[in-house]
Amino acid sequence: MAWDHEGHDGEPDPSDSLRTFGAVLQALREHAGISRETFASLVGYSKHTVASVELGRRMPDPEFIERAEPALGNTGALRRSAPHLNRQPGLATWFRKWARLEQGAISLYTYESRLVPGLLQTEAYARTLFGQRLPPLADEQLEAQVAARLERQQLLRERPNATYSFILEEHLFLRCTGGPEVTRELIDHVLASVEPRNVEFQVVPMKRGVHAAMDGPIRLLETPANRWFGYCEGQESGQFVSDPKVVSTLHMRYAKLRSQANSYEESVAMLETLRGAL
Repeated sequence: MAWDHEGHDGEPDPSDSLRTFGAVLQALREHAGISRETFASLVGYSKHTVASVELGRRMPDPEFIERAEPALGNTGALRRSAPHLNRQPGLATWFRKWARLEQGAISLYTYESRLVPGLLQTEAYARTLFGQRLPPLADEQLEAQVAARLERQQLLRERPNATYSFILEEHLFLRCTGGPEVTRELIDHVLASVEPRNVEFQVVPMKRGVHAAMDGPIRLLETPANRWFGYCEGQESGQFVSDPKVVSTLHMRYAKLRSQANSYEESVAMLETLRGAL
């Protein structure tokens, strides 16, 4: 199937299964007499990631579960409960499949023309977006959305061997979402986030006019098995792209856009100039 499409209601779903899984994981670890730090080294994940899983804030990826089982006695409890982990706080139903693949992706490409992508957002910018959502979110819903968005940003910090590419439209910063102060902080955060050598960053200038991605945002990722998938998002739905032909088309457009956007150095200089003008 080329497009796996699911609707959603715009609200975060309950996370009882994640909290239960996390509690079981913590109980097994403590029963084995293993500290969180030691367990983290055994499974090859950071202590922060382990804590997030145990607290029910993060969906464990399949590799995490497979490494955790032998470290905790091969009870089978984690493997058997994993298929029921389908509730992630603050993430829309149609986004979870993509979010799970993100956790283990070795390459992640993002072109955005609507807003600065979640992996590069500041808390203030995210709060501005969620605060203006219609229908309005209740306070607890807004907090869940912000928490989930900030949690995802660990991908950039914890996966230095993964390759990230971001291509953003200049007008995303010219819009001044949240006001000058929020935008200045956003630009500073983006510039700091794209400094690592495994992160590529480009801006499409307003003067470019027509380019290869005029049909809308593009997201692509590569799994450890070297399979590529795509994801396209609309107003109230998302489409997970698995058809190799469609993924190839998205790749072609993204590659062309890279040649049409400003270089990294030009893009950084542009943002610094925009920040100075605020």
